[in-house]
Amino acid sequence: MSLSRPLAAILLTGSAFALAVATQNPEVAPPPRTLPDPLPLTTSPPQYWKGNLHTHTLWSDGDDFPEMVVDWYKQHNYHFLALTEHNVIADGEKWVDAETTATRKTAVGKYVKRFGERWAEFRTNNNKKQIRLKPLAEFRSLFEEPGKFLLVPGEEITHSYAKRPVHMNGINLRDTIKPLNGRDAIETVRVNLRQVAEQRTKTSRVMIAFLNHPNFQWGVRAEEMLLADELKFFEVFNGHPSVRNYGDALHASCERVWDITLALRLGKHNLPIVYGLATDDSHGYHEYGIGKVNPGRGWVMVKAPFLTAEAMVKGLDAGDFYASTGVVLNEITRDGNTLKLSIQTEPGVTYKTEFIATLEGTDLTGKPKFEKTKNGKEIPVTGDYSPDIGKVVAQSTDANPSYTMTGKELYIRAKVTSSKPHPNPYAKGDVEVAWTQPVVP
Repeated sequence: MSLSRPLAAILLTGSAFALAVATQNPEVAPPPRTLPDPLPLTTSPPQYWKGNLHTHTLWSDGDDFPEMVVDWYKQHNYHFLALTEHNVIADGEKWVDAETTATRKTAVGKYVKRFGERWAEFRTNNNKKQIRLKPLAEFRSLFEEPGKFLLVPGEEITHSYAKRPVHMNGINLRDTIKPLNGRDAIETVRVNLRQVAEQRTKTSRVMIAFLNHPNFQWGVRAEEMLLADELKFFEVFNGHPSVRNYGDALHASCERVWDITLALRLGKHNLPIVYGLATDDSHGYHEYGIGKVNPGRGWVMVKAPFLTAEAMVKGLDAGDFYASTGVVLNEITRDGNTLKLSIQTEPGVTYKTEFIATLEGTDLTGKPKFEKTKNGKEIPVTGDYSPDIGKVVAQSTDANPSYTMTGKELYIRAKVTSSKPHPNPYAKGDVEVAWTQPVVP
């Protein structure tokens, strides 16, 4: 004999009863399932992320499409990339001629082969074949992957003072910045850095800006860098073959400029330190070799718990990064007053670490220097300073070198030089190098 419906309902308990009621009466919903708490988005400790902060494409004076350039960096194991066109962020409508030069024809052919005829867009304008340049917002989703690869908007704010180039990169910008004039090179640097700071405040979006290639056409002297108190970053290494990283008989190298700036800021002007970046400033992607403006020459390694634009900018802003042309550091730590490095070594490669400092009491008086122009006019260059500014206070060939500060250092930084030749060097004979950021006792 079958049970009556009321008696059957009494015998059903808990979820079985609820399910039976819901089945017989669809207006009564079953109770919600209890789901486990979601796991943390990331449980990984902070790691170093590889990125380039100075890159050009056909949106300004590069010779390849932005998708092709981004594709190169992603395939070469970079984690993040900033496209930094001259005075423009890649946005809006832009068409370029598709057949003006042999290089352009080559670029178009490679582009169509890589991304397909449905992706490439052509038109005819005034009897010329043109191709559309796609904005960042349109192609970034092809490349970005959480925790693997990220694109960061940027701009090279390109300006000059008295025909001397004064270029700065804004990173993670929202809006294009139009460069402003200053009454001198110092003020030109400052007013354009302020524009980035103002946009950061206005948008509540983290941003940084840095001075590019100070030795390009000898654009910015150490004495000007040190007095631009808003300046926090500059390129100690830039992969463009025309930027004169190493100086010459009359002009200081970028690394020497860095030490002079640090010593005088900390020892004389009570200003904060300046961090050193390595970048590509890449423009050319079809011919490779010394003298070409290629990618893959210099980059930054930023320590952060996850890969986002905000985390990269905050890591840079905190000085939690190092610059490299190939040397990999597993770790940089400070234990009290001891600076420790861990170098990722390779078989058959030797490493020399130099700890570089300027000590208290060092003569910070500079002797002015000048160069003569073709018309006989004298213009100042970075002055002569004591060799004790930026001197090597210790060195090591260990894989885990360290230096304990005495308290007399105005700052200490490390440079690791390997014996491994750079695969596509900025200059003949270059080997792979890394620079840590300066710290104070």
